[in-house]
Amino acid sequence: MPVLIRPLVCLAVLALSTLVSARAAGPAYVDITWMSISNLYYELGPLGIVTDGYITRIPQSVFFGGGGGLAQTKEASVPNLAAVTRVMTALGGPSKIQVLITGHSHFDHSFDTGTWAKLTNARVIGSKTTCLQTEAQKIPAARCTAVYGGERIQLAEGVAVRVIRWNHSGDSTSNPEQHNAVELTSVPTVDPVTGGMHAGVAEAFPNGGGNRAYLFMVDGPDGRFTWFFQNSVSLGDIDAPIVVDGKDYGAPLANLKAALEAERLTSVDLWIGSANAAIAQRLLPILSPKAYLPVHWDGLYGAFEAGAPRPYADRGLEPILEQAHVQLLRPMQYMDKWRLDKNGARALPNDAVKKALVSNGIAPQAITVNGSGEAGLLIETPDQTKNEKNRRVQIVVQ
Repeated sequence: MPVLIRPLVCLAVLALSTLVSARAAGPAYVDITWMSISNLYYELGPLGIVTDGYITRIPQSVFFGGGGGLAQTKEASVPNLAAVTRVMTALGGPSKIQVLITGHSHFDHSFDTGTWAKLTNARVIGSKTTCLQTEAQKIPAARCTAVYGGERIQLAEGVAVRVIRWNHSGDSTSNPEQHNAVELTSVPTVDPVTGGMHAGVAEAFPNGGGNRAYLFMVDGPDGRFTWFFQNSVSLGDIDAPIVVDGKDYGAPLANLKAALEAERLTSVDLWIGSANAAIAQRLLPILSPKAYLPVHWDGLYGAFEAGAPRPYADRGLEPILEQAHVQLLRPMQYMDKWRLDKNGARALPNDAVKKALVSNGIAPQAITVNGSGEAGLLIETPDQTKNEKNRRVQIVVQ
């Protein structure tokens, strides 16, 4: 009898040790720093990720035309290399950032992506438009991976992200040049003297075929934790398919549900996004987040060094979060920092970085609990064309 039991015990121990090893492959937590607008820095052990990263501030007076006044520009603009360098240095230097991800390709999201790529040698992930913009900024085309929605990207051991085709705020009637899904078809022209680009949303910086949202998954030693990131959204056509050049990329909500289902998720630990009460009422039942971090609420034109114009507040949204028992991570100042792990989110001090970057002092952080070597990118793509069906590509971050 013992002879029969021993192999079963060994197999059980082996299975348990294999499970523990698999769960321990990723980091135990992610540290998240809000760097204004929808610019975020994620620290996942040795892996550093920046989303968007727009530090340059193009004056509002440069823009004109269109429903939102941002269609055209009077002159080409160049990235503020010194400002981006200061922020990068405060984060720890070029070695701290390996991946750059853009949600969409308007100037207030992707204008500095090429600069970050030059400074850090990081891989870029975003729309085809983002890739063409960075190519105009002399980043080799091979350094940028265009994503279309549905891809699953293995960023590091135990860290993966799903790309979700999404839409942009506004509508086709009042501000079509901002809202409608438009991709660049060629590398935009740069100014021959300054090397700058025209940053209008109807010029070199359209939205990139709508938007991309991202579902991040980390399989840490204590189990999986997740977060969902989107930097813009329109309630008007959130259920309507996104169509670019005759190709249907699915509707945002359907795409989100498909991504969650593919990962066998019924909730996320954190929703990072731009939302109002109406948007929250549509997304909260799908995401069931434990916490919410608002982004893109602080304006586009104020100098980064001047800091946030005010602490975050939304009287319409906050009661909805409270009723849903969702923890609000309330931004107070640029470079506010939180830690997310399997047990939830909490604020971390980041005073030294704030002192180095923000001239108007350090605003206190607050969390309001409502209601109680080389890294590889493994990409699994959905059907994009008949020739790309079930494509799997191994990409090395250089």
